[in-house]
Amino acid sequence: MGDPVKRVERRSRRTIFDAYLASARKNGAGATALTDGDGKVFTYKEITRAAFALGGAMARMTKPGERVGVLLPTGAGAIIALFALLSRGRVPAMLNFTSGSRNLLAACKAAEVTKIVTAKKFIDIAGLQKLIDELSEGAEIIQLEDVRETLNWQDKALAIAGPFFPSLTTARPHFDEPGVILFTSGTEGAPKGVALSHRNILANTEQISAHVTLLPTDIFFNPLPTFHCYGLTAGALWPILNGHPVVLHPSPLQVKIIPKRIFETGSTVLFATDTFLSQYMRASADGAMSSLRIAVCGAERVRDETRQAAERRFGFEVLEGYGVTEGSPVLAANQPGDIRSGTVGKMLPGIETRLEPVEGLENAGRLHVRGPNVMRGYLTADEPGVIKPPKDGWHDTGDVVAIDERGYVSIRGRLKRFAKIGGEMVSLAVVENCASAVWPDNLHAAAILPDAKKGEQIILVTDRQDAPRGVLLAWAQGHGVAELAVPKKIVSIDEVPVLGTGKIDYLKVKTIAEEGLIAREQEAAMQAAPEPTKKELKQQAAAERAEKKRLEKEAKAAAKAEQSAEVAPHTEEAPVISNDNSDLKDAAE
Repeated sequence: MGDPVKRVERRSRRTIFDAYLASARKNGAGATALTDGDGKVFTYKEITRAAFALGGAMARMTKPGERVGVLLPTGAGAIIALFALLSRGRVPAMLNFTSGSRNLLAACKAAEVTKIVTAKKFIDIAGLQKLIDELSEGAEIIQLEDVRETLNWQDKALAIAGPFFPSLTTARPHFDEPGVILFTSGTEGAPKGVALSHRNILANTEQISAHVTLLPTDIFFNPLPTFHCYGLTAGALWPILNGHPVVLHPSPLQVKIIPKRIFETGSTVLFATDTFLSQYMRASADGAMSSLRIAVCGAERVRDETRQAAERRFGFEVLEGYGVTEGSPVLAANQPGDIRSGTVGKMLPGIETRLEPVEGLENAGRLHVRGPNVMRGYLTADEPGVIKPPKDGWHDTGDVVAIDERGYVSIRGRLKRFAKIGGEMVSLAVVENCASAVWPDNLHAAAILPDAKKGEQIILVTDRQDAPRGVLLAWAQGHGVAELAVPKKIVSIDEVPVLGTGKIDYLKVKTIAEEGLIAREQEAAMQAAPEPTKKELKQQAAAERAEKKRLEKEAKAAAKAEQSAEVAPHTEEAPVISNDNSDLKDAAE
């Protein structure tokens, strides 16, 4: 295979659509490329023709190089729309339809998106008409059903001729120009656009291929959203560009349906998060997910309990990947047969790393990365359309990691998710890991709140209703975990909030923690209040009787005054009614 770094560099010097056409030629027009959520199978030939035809129609509605929003669920429609725009040199901006109109309009402003492609059927099924109405105030809404009606003979001819004469029928942007724009979640401010070049995306698919060995018979299953880089690059483009059929599912939240589809389609590779995978296994009968060979999880830490359940019940391995949108996204991943607990494996080929010291933390540092997969730059609302590249190509991930002498990477957590308690740095990830070890069947999230004595305190939010702190403390003491990592308070709720990407919504978790802490303090204050004495109770009863008599007396006086007013002559002048209707005439005119 040669030097993997050189192979990555060589094969990423083209556009995404060129790479797709090359895959279609290599695998054959009749080969299955994807299976949609409704079970419909699409061959490479069908996707190619649809992309060329739709691309022709879209070209009449947009300008070369224009950034066009794509608001669609994971499925054939999103993939075809993506390729259609790329075929004519437009830049798809993948929009998160779960983030609300405020964030979406801010994202569109940052990337200078004035047109959004969606589908009426999707809007109706997902109940998004209100969102679309709000978005239409800042952007033109283009529905695929309407575009289909505008297809003319030239578009249809392009669908037939395009695959045979791609050099004459497709746009030829440089591979370092933006190929796709994705967006940060916006939980820490206005969303930022992440401009990923064609080279960034293709380099990452090649890096993954060099790192994780696939079998010729592998079938992928991807329920993750294509507005998230993990669901787009790894879950959709990686298999399609490498000739592996992928089964797409519109929502990761359908935990009872997904195991059945995995079984029915004979899928062998699943993309998920630890949270979703745990839910799928709990909802699945033993053996229902046994066709899987591996599950690749990202976005959050994979728990040992998840791996053990997957191996014991279904016989597949769980690989943990680590990445950031700015890295297209995968930076590191476990490899089949080489899973080291507590690590995310080794960095992918061609990625340089640099660790900067963090005060209060030893044997770890703030991770910076550089490589062919690292973004072109950010797009922000304060300077719309302007791509701000990372300095010298280095991206600051904001994550605290440790890398051992053999290159295995351990994620200690986001720097923003460390609490400073009494001068000591405590990772919220450790807090959550402890809770998961004690209550493995539940979801837990930790938040940092101010503390008058120690500066900060940790509150655990969990969907376990019976979660005494003493049990968690005893476990920590028995496993050598510092008491500082045991949350000061535990708040139980019905459901821990999760984003559309599968990540925990920590902004809502913090709000829940604040409200729970206030409720606890009020309850404690009520319980601490002393019981009133007999003398105090008598005084209170006497005061209530006196107040009642006073109100009765005032009511009688008011009734007497009202009776007097009714029999008195009316001396007030009647209001004057003007016949001047000029205002009404003016209004009518």
